[in-house]
Amino acid sequence: MNAAPARRPASTLLRTLALAAASACAGAHAGGAEDPLMPRASTEVSPAKLEDVWNDPGFRRSFVGGYGISPDVEPRISQDDLALLELVRQLMPDDLASAEALLRDTIRPEACAVFDLTLGGIQFQQEKLEPALENYRTAVSKFPNFRRAYRSIGLICTRRNQYDDAIAAFNKMIELGSADAYSYGLLGFCHSQKQDFQPAEAAYRNALLLQPENVEWRLGLTRSVFKQGKYEDAASLLDVLVSAFPDKADFWLLQAHTYLGLKEPMKAAVNLEALDSIGKASADSLFTLGDIYLAESLPDLAVGAFDRAVSRFPQQAPARAVRSAEMLASRGGATQAQALLGRIRSTWGDQLQDADKRKVLKLQARLAMGSGAGDEAAVAVLKEVVELDPLDGEALMLLGQHHARAGRPDEAILHFERAARIDAFAAQAKVKIAQIYVGQARFGDALPLLRDAQALRPREDVARYIEQVERAAKSKR
Repeated sequence: MNAAPARRPASTLLRTLALAAASACAGAHAGGAEDPLMPRASTEVSPAKLEDVWNDPGFRRSFVGGYGISPDVEPRISQDDLALLELVRQLMPDDLASAEALLRDTIRPEACAVFDLTLGGIQFQQEKLEPALENYRTAVSKFPNFRRAYRSIGLICTRRNQYDDAIAAFNKMIELGSADAYSYGLLGFCHSQKQDFQPAEAAYRNALLLQPENVEWRLGLTRSVFKQGKYEDAASLLDVLVSAFPDKADFWLLQAHTYLGLKEPMKAAVNLEALDSIGKASADSLFTLGDIYLAESLPDLAVGAFDRAVSRFPQQAPARAVRSAEMLASRGGATQAQALLGRIRSTWGDQLQDADKRKVLKLQARLAMGSGAGDEAAVAVLKEVVELDPLDGEALMLLGQHHARAGRPDEAILHFERAARIDAFAAQAKVKIAQIYVGQARFGDALPLLRDAQALRPREDVARYIEQVERAAKSKR
């Protein structure tokens, strides 16, 4: 019989899965051109970027093409006016300023609304948004069902962050029976900016239906469903983006967050490892990866991720690394916490601020005490902490506990009394002093301390302990 294949370590397996995911996506995308609409790196789904929409060749064609006339749904125009508009259109490709001047000098208050629309469009192309908007509004005041004018009002109001006005304009355009992918997409953008993600989702779905290849609409839809907690939809949408653009950190990271929302942390870990394998990991993504491993009781993998986060990004503040070491220690990863502390000290050393330095020293002392070795060295570390901050209640409590274990009750009580003067530690410290008194059969001295502690912070275990001490005090009499 053939021997069973050896099981690969979890770290190797996860790395293999991540590399496979990244390479599979890269293979699917081989030879593809970089999409100009991609967002910058971020930790959440980016909304559509308006400058990318304005610069999109399809949008430009649809905008410039909109200078034509649709006589069945638009104002009637005379042959003379039509000839003038044709002259303006001939000037526009090379000389927008002359085209604008010609229209401004020609338009009268009673002129056809198409002139106002055309003038507004020429000004819009020159980034003269205020006069352009004024002319578009004049056009709809003359012809209330002027769909193209409402579209342009919506575009300008979106540019100016006037989202309510933009939404009203796009809705009027749709109500009049006309909409295109850009109008739906920008309508979705406006709702999204107002944090109203249900109508944003509906608008983006319509935009994506009309332009399934548009990355901005897919991103907008992803953000909308993500913000509503529809993580399965978000993960599915991101599958397409990850496959099409495997070198884009945003999509790996965002899909990892959707997997976390789906309570599938190890899938998120694979994505974050893939992000690292393509060289796009950040300190935040690596710390998140470590937190996932730690939550899954994989301290060796966790410390590996934390170590990468620290060693590759030494310019960051050390606070999160220190917190990670504390979490490792609290989850039973004493050895791993010691290793991470070593990395923290070698990376930042004397650059640690007092607050972080105290946390590192206290954790070092707790780990030493917990191991049963180096107890005196731990005490020396704790004394250093107290010198840095005489009101560090945690260090005072640890020193008191050390002296109590070592059979030095007077020194223990001295440290506990100092801790008891700090509000956050008063109840805990008084219980510790009372326990020492109980060990000395000084029940009468212990009871007032226990009652004070219970008044400060009621606890069931302390209440039961008080009853036991009261019985012991009565029996002693």
